[in-house]
Formats: sequence, C-alpha cells, structure tokens
Amino acid sequence: MNVLLTGASGFIGRNLAAALVSAGHCVTPASRSKGFDFCRMLSPGDWSPHLRGIDVVINSVGIIGETGRQRFKALHELAPSALFRACAEAGVRRVLQISALGADESAFSAYHLSKRAADDTLRGLDLDWFVLRPSLIYGLGGKSAGLFMRLAKLPMIPVIGNGQQMIQPVHISDVIATLMQCLSSPEPRQTLDIVGTETISFAEWLQTMRRAQGLPRAPILRFPFRLAMLLTGLGRHFSPMLRAENLRMLQTGVWADFRPLIRFLGRPPLTIKTSLFFTNAN
Repeated sequence: MNVLLTGASGFIGRNLAAALVSAGHCVTPASRSKGFDFCRMLSPGDWSPHLRGIDVVINSVGIIGETGRQRFKALHELAPSALFRACAEAGVRRVLQISALGADESAFSAYHLSKRAADDTLRGLDLDWFVLRPSLIYGLGGKSAGLFMRLAKLPMIPVIGNGQQMIQPVHISDVIATLMQCLSSPEPRQTLDIVGTETISFAEWLQTMRRAQGLPRAPILRFPFRLAMLLTGLGRHFSPMLRAENLRMLQTGVWADFRPLIRFLGRPPLTIKTSLFFTNAN
C-alpha cells in the first residue's frame, strides 16, 4: 500500500516508517524536514495534491509543548482536521490518527483538548478510521523516556508530591504493532487505548529506570505541587516537557482498560523489563 505518514521524523513516525517499509509498503513521509509546514496546511486543498495515489493516511504529528510557531491548535487540530476532510474528498478511506490517552470527555489541558478536537472530526467522517490513544511510551529514542532516564540517574529522584501518580507505560513496539494491525483490520471505526497491563507509580517507574541503568534504588526528593509549578518557569527552558500544564497532566494521572487492546492484538502488550528501555520497535 501507498502510505502518507505525517510526523515521520518523530519517535513513533521513525519506528512506524521502518515497520511499514519492512512489510513492503511504500511510505511518503510528511514532516518539516520534508518541506511540510503543518502550520500553513489548514485547509483540505492544502493536502489534496499530496493524496494522489495514496491508500492509507497515518497522522503521527504531536508536540508535548508549544514553542514559537509550533502551537497545539494548528498542529493537533486544524492541520489534521483539514487532512482528514481532504481524505474524505479524495476517497482515501483508511485513516489512522495517533491521539493520546486522556483525550476524552475528561480532557482539560490544551494538549488533550486539541487532540480530541481532531479525533472528533475524524470520527464524524465517513471513513474507515482508527483513533489510537497511547499511554506513556518508552523505548530507545523516545524524548520523554530519555528525559525520565536522565532524571532517574540523579542522586535523589525528583517527584511531585509523594510520586504516587499512576501510569501505564507501553513499549514502542506495541504501539507499532497496533498501528500495523490497523492497516488490515476488518473492523475499523474504533477508538483504542494503547496501554500496558501494569499500573505503576511515577516514583517506582523512575526507580525501574535506575535499575535499567545498573544503579541501585535512590532516595526520593519530594516537591510540593505548588513549588514544582513555580520551578517550571526555569525548567521549560531545558525541555518542552517541563511545563506547568504537563505537570498538571502528570499530577492528575490517566489510565485505561487494557483488555480491548489485548483483544485487538490477539496477545497482551509486553510486560515491563529493564532491557526494553534500550530497544525500539524493530
């Protein structure tokens, strides 16, 4: 199949492109490095020329924090929604949207709300769509995983409050396997949460990352939520993830039922192993 893959240079996009090519598909990568300016591609007509000969569209564009012209509204909502409408007009029926866990009726952050807006647009079109909502993704080459691995190496592990915010990490290979399954699934029009079977506290997750790096358990350095929010004024200059809204999302915590994913894949997602922090999807 001929696949248009947006966000092809990102963590998910890179791994997915490799899997698609390995499976014999022809990938047309769409990213800033390929000359696609999503901030300007806000109408179906902007996308139509790029859909000629395309069988499947996969949108994996995503940012965790706004910088310069890279805004949630344009990248997560307006550009993808225009792309989805262009697919409906061009007859490209199978469309995969990579959203995020928490982009549902409980969403409160600009990140999740912008993702959900595009999800809703796609679900309202007469297409064979999938909306996929991954949890925290780990594996070799991931930006968030890389940041957490660096935090885990500190002499004291920094956490918000007591560090008991619960997460369901999922390995990049399970995300890619789900996407590949969506290409041929006879049951489209699904919204599917991609989550691991294990629920773990954020503090214990960082301890697991220490163990993966051959380090012993470390003391916990607890930051009250209000103090952590104040420190984001400095932290945001080091990483887009260290922003106030991202801390609010982490503090709230999001988890989901993993059984629909097991039914879809025909197997459970991978259990957490320290070796998986250093592997990708291939």
